[in-house]
Amino acid sequence: MSLRTRLLLAQAPLALALALVGLLAVLTLRSVGESGMQILADNYRSLLALQRMQEALERIDSGVLLLAAGERERGLGQVSRFRQRFEQELRVQEGNLTEPGEREATAQLRARWGRCQQELEAAVAAEDPRAVRVQYLRATEPALRALESAAAQVLALNQDAMVRKSERQRQQSERANALALGGVLAALALGLGTGVALTRRALQPVTLLGEAVRRLGQGDLDARAQPTGGGELAQLAAEFNAMADSLRRYRESSLGELLQAQAASQAAIDSLPDPVLVFGVDQRLLNLNGAAERLLGPGVEGAPDPLARAAPELREVLERVRRHVLEGRGPFLPRGYEEAVRVEGGEGPSYFLPRGSPVHAERAGIIGATVILQDVTRLKRFDALKNDLVATVAHEFRTPLTSLRMAIHLCAEGAAGPVSGKQEELLFAAREDCERLQTLVDDLLDLQRIQEGRLAMQRRQVGTDELLELGVGPHRMSAEQKGLVLRTSVAAGVGLLEVDPERLGLVLSNLVSNAVRHSAPGGRVEVGVRQEAGRVRFEVRDEGPGVAPEHQRRVFEKFYRVPGAPGGGAGLGLSIVREIVEAHEGEVGLETEPGQGACFWFDVPAVPPSPREGRDERGRA
Repeated sequence: MSLRTRLLLAQAPLALALALVGLLAVLTLRSVGESGMQILADNYRSLLALQRMQEALERIDSGVLLLAAGERERGLGQVSRFRQRFEQELRVQEGNLTEPGEREATAQLRARWGRCQQELEAAVAAEDPRAVRVQYLRATEPALRALESAAAQVLALNQDAMVRKSERQRQQSERANALALGGVLAALALGLGTGVALTRRALQPVTLLGEAVRRLGQGDLDARAQPTGGGELAQLAAEFNAMADSLRRYRESSLGELLQAQAASQAAIDSLPDPVLVFGVDQRLLNLNGAAERLLGPGVEGAPDPLARAAPELREVLERVRRHVLEGRGPFLPRGYEEAVRVEGGEGPSYFLPRGSPVHAERAGIIGATVILQDVTRLKRFDALKNDLVATVAHEFRTPLTSLRMAIHLCAEGAAGPVSGKQEELLFAAREDCERLQTLVDDLLDLQRIQEGRLAMQRRQVGTDELLELGVGPHRMSAEQKGLVLRTSVAAGVGLLEVDPERLGLVLSNLVSNAVRHSAPGGRVEVGVRQEAGRVRFEVRDEGPGVAPEHQRRVFEKFYRVPGAPGGGAGLGLSIVREIVEAHEGEVGLETEPGQGACFWFDVPAVPPSPREGRDERGRA
């Protein structure tokens, strides 16, 4: 027997119980409904007829009073009309005699109606209103009252019968409800009990098969399902046993190779001195080497994720690199030592430079990300020593350089005696070199102060026009001398900036100076400003030779100069630009194609408009 047939048979008792409950409910409702219809058929029509007879008697009484008042025509019409109506309703009542004693009461009502009609004839026959009044008071009014009493007696008889029948119907309804409830509970208990027993018996092979699957999943390759009977379950058990046999053969043939390959890959990762972490596409940590274990630190109770042990700064960097790679943005490569993350340790702080690479499958695309934390502690210390040495040397240069500049200036001015033309040329060249050396020393000291955070920013709200004048104005003459067109443009809607205008003007001046120096005569340099998403972006675009791809990532490094670039600098200008912009919570970048010019850009946060300014702008609109 198939599993489907077994399950259907297991549901049959419940279906039968529901059918019995439905039949019982239908019979109960039919019985209650028939009782209600019987009440309506037996008594309601009589009640309606008697109420109409009482109403007709009141109208007849009013008609006789109209005759007594002298309004003979109206009185005769009303008495005649309602006598007919009373007669009609009386016949209805005579045809609906259903209760004990109702026939006798109705016969008495008919007799009194006959006497009442005689008295009404006498009242109608009297033409004098005074005679009508005498007849009404003497005989007609008592006859009407007696007739009304007989009608009330029949009405009370039917009302009492309706009350009795309603009470009987209520009791019958309660018995039917109790019977229906008992039948429902009994049928439900019987159906559920039988259905559960049959279902359990039908699904017992499935339970046995599930137990075999659980044992196989736990590694017991000897687990087998015992097929019973026939049908789908026996076929499924046979397929499961065949799968278990295949798994055993595969384990016996491939287990050693798999374990050896896994051990080799783990040994390769553990042999690396730098921490290595491997993440899956679900962002879970899949593997890590011993160096990463030591870096993350001791485990924390209740924190199964190894990343929970890491310091917040390290965890933030790992999250950023992992997200960059898994979102399909390619490998993550740091721009310089400034992106190294600092980790405190027992022997002092260590610095790690993060790198990320995607893990690809042949057909599934990116299936993970490998993050390597390169230990650059020694290089970072060497870089700090170099920076300190450069700063110290630059600081020591300032005093003798100032004296040398002063001496050359005095000699050039003839303070030490007259100088010849050749001597004046040499002094002028020496003074130019001293000025260049002084600029280099100032740049080195400014860069050192910016990196150490000791350079105070004098921030205030300024407009873009003021910044453009500070950054572009000093270079207009040199651009004109070289035959360049230097243009500025500000897009509509650019707001204010809260920056240090002198420092940000120096940034713009360095970019414009580079653009003028690298542009060919007759070219064009454009400086544009626009605002987007709450940030103001400055762009300096030239028509020079551009920057080759292999040099684009290093142009903002200290002392780096693109090979073949025009002389006149020490490679510090763009480094200072980056440090100043980042000190203003901004970003700086380069867009260029070799031979098609370059576009250096930076952006800084715009000052959000105040509520009053927003209302003024709406008012002007």
